[in-house]
Amino acid sequence: MALTADQILAAQKANLETLFGLTSKAFEGVEKLVELNVTASKAALSEAANTTQAVLSVKDAQELLALQASLFQPLAEKTAAYSRHLYDIAQGAGSEFGKAFEAKAAEAQQSFVGLVDSAAKNAPAGSETAVAVMKSAVAAANNAFESVQKAVKQASDVAEANFNAVSATAVNAAKTTTAASRKR
Repeated sequence: MALTADQILAAQKANLETLFGLTSKAFEGVEKLVELNVTASKAALSEAANTTQAVLSVKDAQELLALQASLFQPLAEKTAAYSRHLYDIAQGAGSEFGKAFEAKAAEAQQSFVGLVDSAAKNAPAGSETAVAVMKSAVAAANNAFESVQKAVKQASDVAEANFNAVSATAVNAAKTTTAASRKR
């Protein structure tokens, strides 16, 4: 199966379109990350000013402890929210790259199967066993690839569930600590 110049050009064009599409998605992810960090920095600066004003207006140690306790829970919640946004940005970009990879891998698999089928049709008499072994190897490789994709998806789902659990635990711990320090 010989490739024509038009087929090679079409493949190169498709590869370049994929490259530019992925580059665009990467820049979108960076833009979202910059936007998140600018927003978080503005909020942190504003909160630092408010906290400084509150600390300067404290009259005794008891009031200072109460102020400290009241600041702890919102800080934990904001940290969890920031981490969640960061995770969402990373997962979105990773998902786009994963989809592109899967599409290109499927395309390559189809091309390779077509090549094997073409070779099988043009194989000399008596080579049926070799052709069958080759087709079996291609099928096994495809099955292995699909299994890896499923395992990666499951691992990603587990990681997301663990991330959500850790975030919820951190926020709940902050609430408990704040409530306990207010009772003092």
